[in-house]
Amino acid sequence: MPEGPSLYILKELVTDFAGQQIVRADGNVRAFDPARLVGQPITSIRTWGKHLLIDTPEMVLRVHFLLFGTYRVNEGREGKIPRLSIETDGGDVLNLYACAIRELDRAEYEAYDFSADVMSDTWDPKKARKKLRANPDMLACDALLDQDIFSGVGNIIKNEVLFRIRVHPLSTVGALPAPKLRALVDEARQYSFDFLEWKRQHVLKQHWLVHAKRTCPRCDIPYLKANLGRSNRRSFYCERCQKRYT
Repeated sequence: MPEGPSLYILKELVTDFAGQQIVRADGNVRAFDPARLVGQPITSIRTWGKHLLIDTPEMVLRVHFLLFGTYRVNEGREGKIPRLSIETDGGDVLNLYACAIRELDRAEYEAYDFSADVMSDTWDPKKARKKLRANPDMLACDALLDQDIFSGVGNIIKNEVLFRIRVHPLSTVGALPAPKLRALVDEARQYSFDFLEWKRQHVLKQHWLVHAKRTCPRCDIPYLKANLGRSNRRSFYCERCQKRYT
């Protein structure tokens, strides 16, 4: 699943689309008629966590990349029909695959809280801590995947952040000491930008310390692996150096 940093890279790639007019739009999307986009100028393209938001005067599109979504910018098609393909009058082309795309009404679009996006310039760590304190029974592994708190954080970031701060994924948020709660929030953003830099250099997997790994580099013992929490996503963790707070 693309995480927030991957969408941040996509946003950089499509920056020049803003201000251009769409001259072609097609694909196998069923939620709306892509022909409605033809002739529309692109007002802006923004990201919120794992969502790509394409704004035109006629409509706003929300693209969610789900588990296996991909994109191609100014490249040939992959050989399969895109979910949506748009071309601008400047010759730029965006192809979107294996994703969910739907139209947002203006009220939905304006309700997006960009201060919850860990990659955003308007990210608000105080608000994140307040939301966490309001959910004391939430597990740490679920908290990091809650997009209303940490928009853009995915399973890789979750596992690596918890390992960095030495917190067991089954810890409850309300039991975390204040320094650990602050570390949880701060590292969610810090690791996201580390992820971004490693992704740009094509060395992301080389920096994983716990995700999809077998042995703890601190304790030299096998990691445990399990699908945990309400999210039921894979967690890799060390029972010795990641303390369980309950």
